[in-house]
This record gives sequence, structure tokens and C-alpha cells, in this order.
Amino acid sequence: MWIARDALAQLAIGVLACAAVAAPAMAQGTGSAPSFISPTDIKWGDAPPSLPRGAKIAVLQGDPGKAGPFVIRMLAPSGYKIAPHWHTQDEQLTVISGTLYVGLGDKFDKRAAHTLPSGGFHALPGKEHHYAFTNGRTIVQISGNGPFDITYINPADDPQKAKM
Repeated sequence: MWIARDALAQLAIGVLACAAVAAPAMAQGTGSAPSFISPTDIKWGDAPPSLPRGAKIAVLQGDPGKAGPFVIRMLAPSGYKIAPHWHTQDEQLTVISGTLYVGLGDKFDKRAAHTLPSGGFHALPGKEHHYAFTNGRTIVQISGNGPFDITYINPADDPQKAKM
């Protein structure tokens, strides 16, 4: 009988330990209500002034301007180019349609870029220097933790500073 009680006690301790470990992980969600967005319901707007003109952005979840997780989509026209830059936070990107070319480094070099076709994925750690371009209309989904920022390697490439 003592063996059964000991086994039951060990099982109870194990269940409590698992619950204690799992509870914080489950609590790390965004805290927002479930959302369902059909492609036809996506609301596109002009990209922020920190990106070259011509792209459209849709915020699917969170607020990229604030601390916390976010998911955005970017619609880039054919010939769109983002000069070498970096972000403070990690970035995860999935190509929804079209093809995105992503290169690493401080110099824009089309020949050295990786080709990411529809369905392709890339993840970059914060402060990794990279650039991107398209040869056709391309939609990408970007997720990460905000606030989202972009620092151009060459300050003259920053569209906000070019307007001044």
C-alpha cells in the first residue's frame, strides 16, 4: 500500500511541476482575442516613411511601433529596393507571393542575394546587415518583436533623410 501511495504522490508532484513550468509559457501569448483575416479583408496603406516609396503595408497583429509581438505584410512593387540596413530586433519573413531577393552585408550586390520564392522563409538576428529587392510584385509577411526600426548602413539611403 505504501508503494502505491508513494507512486501516487510522485505522480501528483510531477503533474504540479509540469503545470508550474507550462503556465508561464502559456501566459506569454499576446493576450489578444483570436482573429481571422481573409486576404480580401486586408487593409493596405502606404509604407512608413522609413521605407522607400511604393510599398504598401498591412498590420495583421500587434503594433510594430510598440514593444511586443507583431505581424505585418508588405506588398512591394516590381523593382522595389531596400538599401543595406539593419533592425534592432530579430526578424522573421515569409514570402507569400512573388520572389524576394535578400542579401547580407553592407554593400548592395544583386549577384550575392539569396532567392526566396513564394513560400520561402528567412530569419535574421537583430543588427544583421542586409538588403532586399524584387523583380516582380511581391508580398511578404514579417513578424518579430517591436518596436520595429530600420537603420540604413549609409545614412544617405534613408528615405526620411533624403526628403530633408
